[in-house]
Amino acid sequence: MIKAAGVDEVTDEDFEAEVLGSELPVLVEFTADWCPPCRQMGPVLSALAAEEGDRLKVVQLDVDTNPDTTNAYKVLSMPTFVVFRAGEPVRSMVGARPKRRLLEELSDVL
Repeated sequence: MIKAAGVDEVTDEDFEAEVLGSELPVLVEFTADWCPPCRQMGPVLSALAAEEGDRLKVVQLDVDTNPDTTNAYKVLSMPTFVVFRAGEPVRSMVGARPKRRLLEELSDVL
């Protein structure tokens, strides 16, 4: 997986602790190395993590190496973004988007 700068990677093993157990809302990008739109989102996620890190945790999960979590949330397309708050998924978005649009879609979560 091509990791975005400043964005942590989560796995099947630590998903519960890092995402479901987080005190902050968490934006999870379900991603893959072979996905061009996922690579486009790297700078957007890095900027989002840097600018909103006190209000939002941003992480990536590689779908190819973490099938349990990918299947549990029925992720079929990449990139898929799922926002978790208090351990529950509260929003899902599919496809690359500019930072401004992503922030608009996250406004009620932040």
